[in-house]
Amino acid sequence: MPGAGFYSIHTAKLRFGADGIWYADDEPVTHPRLARLFSRYVRRKPDGGSYEVWIDERYHADVEVSDTPFVVTAVETDPEGRIWIDLNDGTTELLDAASVAVGRDNVLYCMVKNGSERARFLRAAYYHLAGAIEEVAAGDLRLRCGETKHPIGRI
Repeated sequence: MPGAGFYSIHTAKLRFGADGIWYADDEPVTHPRLARLFSRYVRRKPDGGSYEVWIDERYHADVEVSDTPFVVTAVETDPEGRIWIDLNDGTTELLDAASVAVGRDNVLYCMVKNGSERARFLRAAYYHLAGAIEEVAAGDLRLRCGETKHPIGRI
């Protein structure tokens, strides 16, 4: 069973889907703590292009990342108008509003982890952020953070 523990998936094919769900041999990892463990320990391999879950020298596995290794799971705006995002690894970051961009199929992305990784907004987080997005001209979108409006680019 993929949700049983790290040992049981040691040789499984791990994949992090664009839907924000971990998969082992194409079966969803249903145990939330195991999925969080994978998200906390996912990193780029030394080759810079692929990913792995690296706990230590004995416990590591290659990971196929369908889109991004991180997803935005929730969005909160504080009283000063700053936007905070929750990520699938359990961390919360201040949104880098200048990094927000729209990709293929109108998927929203931003940069996280000090600008080193891209994160995909899951649907609920996207809808929450949509309240702060304005279209100032046809196709010209701006993200309102407090008194500032940041242009939203395209990927």
